[in-house]
Amino acid sequence: MSETFYNEIINEHNLNPYHKHSIDGANFTLEGVNPSCGDDIILNLKVDESGIIVDGAYEGDGCAISQASADIMLDLVIGRRREEALHLADVFMRMIKEGITDEEKEELEEAGILESVSHMPARVKCAVLGWRTLTEMFE
Repeated sequence: MSETFYNEIINEHNLNPYHKHSIDGANFTLEGVNPSCGDDIILNLKVDESGIIVDGAYEGDGCAISQASADIMLDLVIGRRREEALHLADVFMRMIKEGITDEEKEELEEAGILESVSHMPARVKCAVLGWRTLTEMFE
């Protein structure tokens, strides 16, 4: 994947985030902080009685990678069951930390673009902040 394409996706989600706002009626809320750089998000989700994430948003500040990754994550998990979101978070974390199969990467859709972050140790915590927050929220 070209570096230009990676930069375009990160910039688009950072400069024009679809999910960076507040939502009313969130029944799951958790703050995630990356103490090594100061990235900070508050993840808010509405999950219905059947376990489907019907809406989600985040607020906070941080680098382009942390903010774009959170936005991309919400694109992927809204409309899915809680268990599916946790599975995708697991796949994403393994992609960044140890590697995954091509089939697993396809499951991540646009989030797969962040695979190259695994080669930038200083940026790993940035990329996983939203995903780690989602996982902690549901545990």
